[in-house]
Amino acid sequence: MPEFTQQEARPLDSRQFHIAIKRLADSLSYGTDRSPFLGQGLEYVQSRPYVPGDPVKAIDWRVTARTGLPHIKEYESPKSLPAWFVVDTSASMTLSSGVLSKYQIACQIAGGLALACLDRVSPVGILGAGSRDLRVKPSLSRETIFQWLHELRQYSFDESTQLSEKLLQLNPSLPERSLLFVLSDLHHPGAVDALKLLGCHHDLVLILLRDPAEDTLPGAGFLRGREVESGHTFTISSRKKFTSLEGITTALKSASIDHFLVQTERPFLAPLRLFLQSRNLLAR
Repeated sequence: MPEFTQQEARPLDSRQFHIAIKRLADSLSYGTDRSPFLGQGLEYVQSRPYVPGDPVKAIDWRVTARTGLPHIKEYESPKSLPAWFVVDTSASMTLSSGVLSKYQIACQIAGGLALACLDRVSPVGILGAGSRDLRVKPSLSRETIFQWLHELRQYSFDESTQLSEKLLQLNPSLPERSLLFVLSDLHHPGAVDALKLLGCHHDLVLILLRDPAEDTLPGAGFLRGREVESGHTFTISSRKKFTSLEGITTALKSASIDHFLVQTERPFLAPLRLFLQSRNLLAR
C-alpha cells in the first residue's frame, strides 16, 4: 500500500510573508509597465469651469491663464479589468510529497499576482472554492488583499471541494467582464464544464497545481497517509480521488481553457512569468 504525507510546512511569520509576496509580485511584473497612481484617472478628457469644492491641485493653469477664469482638468478612469482569484481550499490541495504543498504554492501565486494587478490599477477580489465561506469583492486596497491572504493561509485537512458550485455561483454575479485566475488541482467532477462556461464571458486562466506523487498513485485501491505535524495516520480510497495529468490536460484543451501547469517539485516562477507576458494578461 503506497504512502504519502498530508504535509503542513512551518508557516512564515507575517512580516516574512509580506516580503515573500512582494518579491513574487515584483518578479511577475518584471518587464511590464506599471502605473504609479491608484484609483485616479490617467487619461485627460477635457477642462471645465471651476466649481467651489473642486480640489485646487486639479486646476488647469494654462486654460485658467488664457480665459481669466479658473478651470479644472477632468480625467477618464482607467478601463482595467477587475481581477478575481478563485483558490481551491479543499483538503486535496494540502497533500504533499515535498517541502511545499499545492495549497501553499497557490497562496503565494495568488498573493503575487494580486499585488501585480494592483500595480496596474485593477481591483482584486478573492473566492474560496472549498466548503468555507470566503469571498471578498474586488478592491484596490492593499490592506484588504493582505487580510484575505492571511485568512487564506489558514486551512483545514477535512475541507471539501466545491469548485464547480462556486464557479457557477460566481458567473451570474459578475456585472462586467473580468479577469479570472483559478488555482486548483482540479479534483472535482464537473470543474472543466464550469470553467468552460465561465470562459465564454470572461478572460479565464487556470493555474493547475500538481504534486509528483499524484502521477505515481494507482487509480484504484487504498492509500495510507500520515499528517507530518501530528503523526496522525489515515487511509483513503484512491478511486476518483486522483486523475491522470494527461486526462486533465486533454479535457482542458478540448474545452479551449487556457492553463498553466505548476509542478510542486519544479521551479515555476520564470515559466509563469513568460506565460503571463506571452498572453499580456497583466496589461488587460
